[in-house]
Amino acid sequence: MSVDLADRYGTRPGRRPLVIGISIVIAAIAIVWVSWATWLQATPGVSSAINTWEVVDDHTVTVVAKVRLDDDVDTPVCRVQALADDHTTVGELQFTPVDGINEQTISTERGASSVNWIGCWSKDQPGAK
Repeated sequence: MSVDLADRYGTRPGRRPLVIGISIVIAAIAIVWVSWATWLQATPGVSSAINTWEVVDDHTVTVVAKVRLDDDVDTPVCRVQALADDHTTVGELQFTPVDGINEQTISTERGASSVNWIGCWSKDQPGAK
């Protein structure tokens, strides 16, 4: 005697195609978002790098940095810190850069031994680059 369970309990439509479809949609959204975030981070409107710095005396440090600005950048800002031997900040400068080489002088409260280039950003780009 053979019992067909479908006859005994009935059948319901499978949910497997629905689960697969939803999974594909979620994966596509995730791929688009990761691609967008990667492109946005890889092409900032403002990017910068410190070229050189020099301790002139106990109250002055000069910094030379290269800054790249896109044409549509709104309100670019750069920040640099002068640090003492004990790693405390002895001077800090925030300035509006120009596209290309930027030479800046930081006034310090005492002798500095190093420079910490924070970076540059704009109103539309919250993170320093």
